[in-house]
Order: sequence, then C-alpha cells, then structure tokens
Amino acid sequence: MNGDFTYYTPTKVVFGRGVEKQAGKLVKAFGGKKVLIHYGGKSAVQSGLLKRVQDSLTAEEIDFVSLGGVVPNPRLEKVYEGVRMCRAYGVDFILAVGGGSVIDSAKAIAYALAEPERDVKELYEHTRKPAACFPLGVVLTLAASGSEMSDSSVISYEGKKRGVNSDLCRPKFALMDPALTKTLPAYQTAAGCSDILMHTMERYFVNGHRMEITDAIAEGLLRTVMHNAVVLRDDPENDAARAEIMWAGSLSHNGLTGCGNDAGDWSCHRLEHELGALYDVTHGAGLTAVWGSWARYVMQHCLTRFARFAMYVMQVKPCATDEETALKGIEAMEDFFRSIGMPTNLKELGVEPTEEEIRLLAKNCAIATGGKIGSAMVLRESDMEAIFRLAAR
Repeated sequence: MNGDFTYYTPTKVVFGRGVEKQAGKLVKAFGGKKVLIHYGGKSAVQSGLLKRVQDSLTAEEIDFVSLGGVVPNPRLEKVYEGVRMCRAYGVDFILAVGGGSVIDSAKAIAYALAEPERDVKELYEHTRKPAACFPLGVVLTLAASGSEMSDSSVISYEGKKRGVNSDLCRPKFALMDPALTKTLPAYQTAAGCSDILMHTMERYFVNGHRMEITDAIAEGLLRTVMHNAVVLRDDPENDAARAEIMWAGSLSHNGLTGCGNDAGDWSCHRLEHELGALYDVTHGAGLTAVWGSWARYVMQHCLTRFARFAMYVMQVKPCATDEETALKGIEAMEDFFRSIGMPTNLKELGVEPTEEEIRLLAKNCAIATGGKIGSAMVLRESDMEAIFRLAAR
C-alpha cells in the first residue's frame, strides 16, 4: 500500500520529577565509562542541575569532563572544541544537558568522534553520509526541538545553518523532568511551543498518501500544544501544562505524527535556517515569522489539507468554499501565534531585509535544498524569494 513506513524510536525515555539523578545509572547501563557533559550557559550551573548530574556520575564511579558554552544556533567551532577535549580525555559517551542546541552540538561531536579521520563538517555539507556515531544521552531542559528522540542535528558555520539526519545519532536515553523548564523566559517557552507545532505541521501539510490515524494523532497534538501554550502564558508554574508540552515536543519529532504519510514538507524549516544563519534569530520565532506567508503562497496546491486543518485544528466552521475555510484557518493560526507573543512576519521578528538580502536568503536556501523543497507545493528559488518578500512586507 502507499502508506508503508518504518517507525524507529530506540530512545529510552524516563519522564518525571528528579529523573536527572538517574543519569549515572543509565550511562553505565549503556556502557559509558568516560563522559563528556555538554551544556549551554549559566542556568545549568546556577540551578544546581549540572552538579546533580555530575554527582549521579560520581556515584556510579564514572569519570567525566564538562564543556559548556553552547549557544542557540550551535556553532561548529564549539563542536571542534568538544572533539579535541574528548580525544584528549578518552571520552566514550556524550551526555547533553540542555535543549535542542546542546543536543545537536552533542550529536555533531559524537559523529566526529566515531569517524576521527574525517571532518564532521562534511556531513552537514552533505558531501558524505554518516557511517557511525558515539553513544549519547540527554537530560532535557527545554521542550522545543524534539532532538532528544529525533534523528536530526543542525549546526551553524560560515554563515550557513545546515542539518543532517541519520538514525545513528538517536540518543540512547532521554531524562525528562518538566520542572526543569520553569527557569525559561516566557519568550523561549512560547518559541519552543511554536517549534513543536511546526514539527508536526511540516508533516501534516503534504500531498500524497495519508493515514487517518496519523492525522488524528497530529491534530490532537496540535490542539494540545496550543491549549497548554496559552496556559503557560498565563500560569508559567503550571506543572501539568509543562508536562504536556515536554512530551508533545518529543512526539512531534520522533516520526509518530508522520507515519504512513508523505515524507513531509519542511519548507518553513529550510526557509528559517537561512534566517537563523544570516540574522541569528530564535528558531521557533523564525518559523512563525514565515509560516503565514508560506501558507498563503502554497495553499491552492494543498487546499483540502488546509481546509481540514482549519476545521479540525483551528475549529473553524466550514465556509462556502474550501479556499475561504483554509484562509480563515491560516488567519486563526496567526492570531494564536500573536497571542503567545510570537511574530507573524519578519518585521515583528526584528528583521527588515534589503532586496539584496532577500535574494541571498532565497539563493542560499535553494543551494541548501538542492534546488527545490516541499510537498504541499514544490518550491524553487523564485518561490523562496517570493515567500521571503511576502514575509518582509
């Protein structure tokens, strides 16, 4: 049948309060003896999380070294620094303590260690495919990227933001305590919720075969995330909402919401990658800034899908035509993004590109995608330029 698929999610998830204290036991269970603890900034230190993780390793008599300093849109230079440290100390397991940026950086380090004779940048340049990867685990602090269960890693370098996908980099385990996300600023929480939504929407707006059960799962996840994003906007300490969002983040990017459907669209992610590379914007906010312009541009090529989204997700009553229904759904989604403080165009994102920059964004996106991307509508460089221009109005 057209809906054939392979669903592979090998990551062991331990979900609940205080689960970071199990890091040492899980590292040992997966064979780790010398660990690199990879993390971001001051929050992991000041909150005491890093020490709790270190103590859990010490309790299992596991040696470790630590490397912080990962930034949003993680840099290749930090990856190289981690590789040098790991080789010097004989590291055999990577433990990421943080969100998607930290996890993606850890995955890149793990790739590099497994193939020491090759430059890991080649993977992100797509001049070769990964052949091996060191084992890694995750202590998650941000519900957004889904990298804790995904096959994806995205790294920034030389004015580029590029990703590589391989099952080899899926973490061995993910320790997920929703309470750890309470230290996040409201903007980062909202951007994380938006990223979660987009991971499912990229798989939802497709042409080709679809499965009803997968659609129902996707639509339920979208409604759940939107509801709880508003709860967290008004009540950031809400434990139940934190838990719903954290688990949704993993499910949105481990393949579940696309099983049996076309491979996905991914245009908005690739458009945002160019914004992130040029302007270093927050990923979730960059996605919401281009989504509405993309949706209007491609809508006619995937009209019944957009109409279904409007009715099943945005609770829009059917209009006289699918086009009217679809447009109301797009407008309702943009209203939601604005309600949680997310931008719906580039100006609201704080970016006002020149004509030259718009052309550069489109050119780089076309290069990165091999000239085309999309399922709802196949976009080429002229289409990418048109969408960036719409988003810049």
